[in-house]
Amino acid sequence: MELKLYNTLTRSKELFKPLKPMTAGIYTCGPTVYNYAHIGNMRTYIFEDGLVRALKFLGYGVKRVMNITDVGHLVSDADDGEDKMEVGAKREGKSAWDIAKFYTEAFFRDYKALNCLLPDITCPATEYIKEMLDLLLALEKKGFTYRINDGIYFDTAKLPDYGKLAGKSHIEGIREGARVEANAEKRGAADFALWKFSLPEEQRQMEWDSPWGKGFPGWHMECSAMAMKHLGETIDIHCGGEDHVAIHHTNEIAQSEAATGKPFANYWLHARFLIMGDTGKMSKSAGGFLTTATLMEKGCDPLAYRYFCFSAHYRKQLEFSWESIDTAAKNLEALRATIARLKEEAQAPAVNKGKDERFHEFYDHFAEALADDLNMPQALAVLWGALRSPYGATERREFALKADEVLGLDLDRAPAQEPLPAELAALVTEREAARKARDFKRSDELRKALADKGVLIEDTSSGTKWKFSRG
Repeated sequence: MELKLYNTLTRSKELFKPLKPMTAGIYTCGPTVYNYAHIGNMRTYIFEDGLVRALKFLGYGVKRVMNITDVGHLVSDADDGEDKMEVGAKREGKSAWDIAKFYTEAFFRDYKALNCLLPDITCPATEYIKEMLDLLLALEKKGFTYRINDGIYFDTAKLPDYGKLAGKSHIEGIREGARVEANAEKRGAADFALWKFSLPEEQRQMEWDSPWGKGFPGWHMECSAMAMKHLGETIDIHCGGEDHVAIHHTNEIAQSEAATGKPFANYWLHARFLIMGDTGKMSKSAGGFLTTATLMEKGCDPLAYRYFCFSAHYRKQLEFSWESIDTAAKNLEALRATIARLKEEAQAPAVNKGKDERFHEFYDHFAEALADDLNMPQALAVLWGALRSPYGATERREFALKADEVLGLDLDRAPAQEPLPAELAALVTEREAARKARDFKRSDELRKALADKGVLIEDTSSGTKWKFSRG
């Protein structure tokens, strides 16, 4: 089946043609570990996890690399302000190294809670300084760098197609002074740091020796160096959030292609923002951001948030509300309850347990949704359609579990059940005793009493079950 992906670079949906047949090399920008990742950040990681799972479902081999930014990301996404790691260290009175360790562990706790598959290779930036210095030497040799008081910079004027990812109008806006220029020494407003010097007035905890002086790498350097080390000078797919398009990914392309003379990535995929009502996108700088842990503290299954993210296409903004999360949680529980019921039905004696070949159309439609630029809302619709179809319990359940290899919703998990109040639990127990004593009149009276109080009773081969009536 042909896979089509929307490529930010060409602003069009394209047929995916990997460098090696049926094999995808993917680089995804990871967290800057100076603080907790918020659920807006996690939307991007859920999208990327869905991409990896979908590729595998469609028969591709996948090698995914993700960085951990533990140095070099300044408070401004350009080159202004302090290193975020140093800011985190001052905020909490810890070393920058301890901050990195703590928030890396916190990130992966949330990442796993959302059922995201671990990358094949995870790269902390601080472990790849040599590769970044090698890249900088290559750029210097080709004449793309210059030195000023605070560091070594990339001269964007020497790259004719600089800014092709963000678009010509955006880059012209920067060069014409649309962005406040904080460093008058730079030759051009769009020029960016490759290596920043440790200045005398700074008390940095993270710094390294280099041919140009003691300092630390520019943020953009790490992704280029690590992607090329593990995936080659040209990679298949590069992913991230839409906020990376204008600066970070634009500068990755510039330095990588200037150094190698080759395309850096053939496909660029970006997830849109999670929107918080009237306040706009979720941001750490604005304060009061929500984390995966926050959701769990409020009693929310983190996979309900994953379901919520799949309710909209990754290229559309998604508006967060607690009502939407509650709806997603109910839909997820309904799916799990259906899977549990189908499991019981499949185990029960049946006259005909044969499979209907026509059911395979659901597999085809599910794959078609994935191949259409990861249309997860449509994939969910196919799943619901299959579960509501008149086909056998076994094949419906098998399809759901196969679809869950992509959706990652743990559909085979037993559905959560609210506890019964003590007085109602006592009635259920009394009714079970009446049934065992074959006092069917009393059993029926208790069934009606429970129904009047909103509790529905079902007698099954495996025992008595109950559920709340939502009507």
